Amino acid sequence: MGTEEMVVHGAEWTVKQLFVYPNEFIYWSVQIVMYPYMTGLVAGAFVLSSLYHVFDQKDLKDMARFSLVFSLALLPTAMMPLMFHLQQPLRGFNVLFTPHFTSAIAAFGIVFSTYAMIVVSEIWFVYRQFFVEQINELRAKNDGLSRLKFYLYQLFSLGAHDLSDEAVNKDKRAVRLLAAIGIPVACFLHGYAGFIFGSVKANALWMSPLMPVIFIMSAVVSGIALCMLTYIAIMEWKKFSTVLARGRGDESVQLIRSVEMEVVKKASRYLIGFLVAAISLELLDLIFRGYTAMKSWDILRTVMYEEDFVKIFILQYLCGNLLPFVLLLLPRLTIRRTAFALALILFGVFMMRWNVVIGGQAFSLSFAGFMHYHIPVIPHSLETYKEGVLGALTVAGTPFVLFWLINKIVPSIRYN
Repeated sequence: MGTEEMVVHGAEWTVKQLFVYPNEFIYWSVQIVMYPYMTGLVAGAFVLSSLYHVFDQKDLKDMARFSLVFSLALLPTAMMPLMFHLQQPLRGFNVLFTPHFTSAIAAFGIVFSTYAMIVVSEIWFVYRQFFVEQINELRAKNDGLSRLKFYLYQLFSLGAHDLSDEAVNKDKRAVRLLAAIGIPVACFLHGYAGFIFGSVKANALWMSPLMPVIFIMSAVVSGIALCMLTYIAIMEWKKFSTVLARGRGDESVQLIRSVEMEVVKKASRYLIGFLVAAISLELLDLIFRGYTAMKSWDILRTVMYEEDFVKIFILQYLCGNLLPFVLLLLPRLTIRRTAFALALILFGVFMMRWNVVIGGQAFSLSFAGFMHYHIPVIPHSLETYKEGVLGALTVAGTPFVLFWLINKIVPSIRYN
C-alpha cells in the first residue's frame, strides 16, 4: 500500500487540531479496535469453560459446555477485523501458512492454529458420546434430513463408537488435559495483542509492560460477560416460546427459570473476581504513569484528563467498570439487572480497546496537536463500510450466526 493510499485512507475520518504533522492521520480505525476485542472474547469464553474442566468448579458445569461452543463460534471472527482493514486481505492468510517467531504478528499464525486445534479437539471429546448416541438414534430413520444427520455424525465420530465407562473416562481425561493446555494458549492468543501495543516505543500511551496483562484480564472479563449475556438471551427466548406454546404456569417454564437463575448467580461470582483484577491493573497502570511522570506525561495528561476525559473516566471506568460492579454486588440479583450489568461490562471493555487504539493515535508526535476520529456511520464506499459502523457490526454479528449454526449439530444448552 503506497503512501498516497495511506493518506487518503486516514483522511476519511481524521480531524486535526492545533499543530499536527502533515503526514499524520489516525490510520488504525474501528476494525483495529474490534481485533483485540474479538480475540479477547475468544480467550475469555475458553477460560470460562476451563474453570470447570481443569479446576473442577462443578457449579460452572452447565456454563462450561455453552462457553466452549461459543468459543468455537468466536474463533473464525478473530481474524475478520484484520481482513477488513487490510487493503490486500488475501495476504492475511500468509500469517497462517507461513508462521514464524520473528515478530509478534507473525507468531499469531502458530498461536491461532494451535488454539483452533485445541478447541476443536476438546469439543470432539466433549461431544463424542453425543455423536454416537445420535448415530444409534438416527440409524433406523429413513427420511432425507435424518439420513443426512446420520452420515454427518458418522463423519464427526471418526469411527470411535465405544461408549464403555473406560472410553468415556478417557474422553474426560483428554478434555481436562486439552483445557489445561488451552488456558495459557488462549491467554497468549490475546496477550500478544497487548504485547504488540506495549512494545511500541514510539507511542507513549502504549509503551507499558502491564499492557499484555491488562489485555488478558479484560479479555477474560469480556468473554465471561458475553457468554452469560448470550445464555440469558437464549433462556429468556426459551421461556417466552414455552409460555406461548403451553402457558405461563407450565412446569417447563419454571424449570428453565430456575436453571437460568442458578447458572447466572454462580457465573457472576467468578465474573466479579476477574472484574476486580482487571480494574486494579488498569488503575495501577494509570497511577504508575502519573507517579513516574515520564517526559511524555504532559501530553498524556492532556489526552486523558482533557481531550478523552469522558471516554476514559466516564464511559470506560464509571459506566463500564464501577457501575456494573456495584450492580452485581447488590443483594437479590435479578436477571434484568444482571443483563444490564453484563452489557455495561462489554461496553466498558470495548471502550478500553477504543481508548488504547484510537487514544494512542490521538496526539501528534509533535506533542503540540491532537487528532479526532470520526467513525463513518453511513458508508459511501467500500472503504467507509469496512472501516465504519456497519463493518464493525458485521464482525460483531458473525459469531452469533456461527453459534446458531453450530448448535444445530452440537447443542450447547441442555436444561431438561
